[in-house]
Amino acid sequence: MPHQVSSCISIPHAVSPQPTTTYTSWKSFREKKADYQTGIPRSVNMENLQNEYLFPEIFMRESEHAKKNPDAKIIRLGIGDTTEPIPGIITSAMVEKALALSTVEGYRGYGPEQGIGALRKAIAERFYKDSQIKENEIFVSDGAQCDISRVQMLLAPTLSVAVQDPTFPAYVDSSVILGRAGRYQAESNKYRNIVYMKCVPENNFFPDLSVTPRADVIFFCSPNNPTGNAATRQQLKQLVDFAKANGSIIIYDTAYATYISDDSPRSIFEIPGAKQVAIEISSFSKFAGFTGVRLGWTVVPQELLYSDGYPVIKDYNRIVCTCFNGASNVVQAGGLACLSEEGFKALNRTIGYYRENAKILVDTFSSLGLKVYGGRNAPYVWVHFPGMKSWDVFNKILETTDIVTVPGIGFGPGGEEFIRLVEMALAGHGIAEAYVMKKLYKQKMEEQEKKERIKMGSDSSGSEVQSSSGCFPCFSKTHQRTSSRIKDYREKQDGTARDTHV
Repeated sequence: MPHQVSSCISIPHAVSPQPTTTYTSWKSFREKKADYQTGIPRSVNMENLQNEYLFPEIFMRESEHAKKNPDAKIIRLGIGDTTEPIPGIITSAMVEKALALSTVEGYRGYGPEQGIGALRKAIAERFYKDSQIKENEIFVSDGAQCDISRVQMLLAPTLSVAVQDPTFPAYVDSSVILGRAGRYQAESNKYRNIVYMKCVPENNFFPDLSVTPRADVIFFCSPNNPTGNAATRQQLKQLVDFAKANGSIIIYDTAYATYISDDSPRSIFEIPGAKQVAIEISSFSKFAGFTGVRLGWTVVPQELLYSDGYPVIKDYNRIVCTCFNGASNVVQAGGLACLSEEGFKALNRTIGYYRENAKILVDTFSSLGLKVYGGRNAPYVWVHFPGMKSWDVFNKILETTDIVTVPGIGFGPGGEEFIRLVEMALAGHGIAEAYVMKKLYKQKMEEQEKKERIKMGSDSSGSEVQSSSGCFPCFSKTHQRTSSRIKDYREKQDGTARDTHV
């Protein structure tokens, strides 16, 4: 008989207002002498974290660049934030719910920590109908990143962890904070107790499980952040079999599943046997534009059991009830509208627009002679700069083109020599790809032409580089092609996707 999860209400605690965020190095703190300090030692796990979290570090460098170059028009192709407006049918549902709170009939206070029943049912029917996930196995939350930490809290700190390399940094950092990672090893840029599963172009971004050491907990993201690669059905079957053979639990992140455009699985639960070894985390952020609204969910199947036979879902329910008061009822009303027929169609049109941006980014950097991956099944494009340090590439691109990217090393040692770009950031910038290409391509061509002049013995410091129409035929053709493509796509969407943004 399946175990039932009952709702429970937890008592709220006071929350202090958050100050304006500033990012200061630990060295500067040590240099300051405080009038008073407590007798409480700092957590050894927090001390074990390396540098700042990746994205605040990027923001800090971007801010410094903006201060030095106040006239720069910065194009942000780095942090994966959405840019297109949320369709009106969805925002209207949230407005209606918010206004109802001002009426006696419509007011509601605390709801179930696991999420309102209607939304849990809608998620089950929209995403898990074929895999027969039940609504009481779905826990609605305030986003996937929070759920990653809740799942970490669920599991014992003595358990070993495996991650894809490269991988989303929250998996590693939360493991460090929980004391699960072991000491940091500077020579390898790895933590001692974490298994880094190499996912690179040479192995089609899927680890060789025949040589992968056993780990208790396997974090796996597909489509992957940062590489943009989606695992195939056969690959995921290998992963499930590997977990079963080793008695492991897979924490499967599907935050980008709605971007999949081929027959790659959108859920680990499409794979037979996965319910016995996997927890799935997902989000409304990237497919519904809820990055600031905040809504997600986690699936914990009733078939997933600890070694003593106790259901994992019962412990996860306790974690949720203890640490969370439930997602905003206003936001959950928006989530329901997202999953309605009209709302889901509107969101798919927006995703189509983002996919078109991905093609532009792939074309742009491919035209520079670079190897480009991703952009087909995820909002990320992964670009290889052979022989270069990724932070050096990040700095060079920012300094010379005012474009913000993400250095691959921030996703693990396997990300060195790569940068990540996000397709969504092109929205709102017009034909931004022309701006990207012109600066990068012109620089490359100028350097190339100068080398040729030197070789021919005709270099002159006063000579001018040919105009783009003469020296940059490849740029001109690609610019025309991508500009035309965006124009055609926007015209095609007039009266459909754009009409929903009211």
